Amino acid sequence: MLVLLPPSETKSPGGSGAPLDLDALSSPSLNPVRAQLVDALAALAADVPASRAALGLSAQQDGEIARNAALLSAATGPALERYTGVLYDALDIRSLSRAQRSRAAARLAVGSALFGLVRDGDRIPPYRLSAGSQLPGLPTLRALWKPVLPGVLAEVDEPVVDLRSGSYAALAPVPGAVTVTVLSERPDGSRAVVSHFNKAHKGRLARFLATTAAEPSDPGRLRALLRRNGFAVERDGEHGLTLVVPADRVVTARAQRGNLAG
Repeated sequence: MLVLLPPSETKSPGGSGAPLDLDALSSPSLNPVRAQLVDALAALAADVPASRAALGLSAQQDGEIARNAALLSAATGPALERYTGVLYDALDIRSLSRAQRSRAAARLAVGSALFGLVRDGDRIPPYRLSAGSQLPGLPTLRALWKPVLPGVLAEVDEPVVDLRSGSYAALAPVPGAVTVTVLSERPDGSRAVVSHFNKAHKGRLARFLATTAAEPSDPGRLRALLRRNGFAVERDGEHGLTLVVPADRVVTARAQRGNLAG
């Protein structure tokens, strides 16, 4: 089973690894596009106003541009530790045992606007580039990745659970992948799409899928496995699953996050 995760806009700083070495990353067929984007992003960082415009940043986020300027010299770290935010807090990769981390490394991959696809063993620096960004002088990211990234994912000879957001899934759709929608259910039975906090619930789901010893071979078996382990999931068409979360759990998560922010 391969679980595709979205990246995060926020990245953890620092690292203990040597500077970025594209030849050391997995999926080497992606390296020509990776190199083109890394060079373009680092060069763009020399023009702060142009970087703000291309990346959708404010003046208060100029530190992100400085990170891009250091792409080729900054220290690197494991990809699954580089990404931060709600989903990755719930995944909590650092808390896994050695055996769990090994299984997670085999099962988890991150769809990246800059690197295409990265796994836990890939060491990358902090950077800022989103799927919807448009770098001056280059085609759209979707156009750049379309010739190579779908082919890499098509080579995956195992079930795929695609937890990427729409803009990242559009860079390389995976036909037949299981997709997951998160809905909150109110006491009266009505349901609503969970927006921000769907990331937390997908992070919990990713953590379970990354560490379970089970190997579900199709959406039906995956649904049964999740239900046995406390997830309220329903089938949604041939390849979709709906994760139903009680509304009070969404509210509780929102309150807890507010307390932490304060």
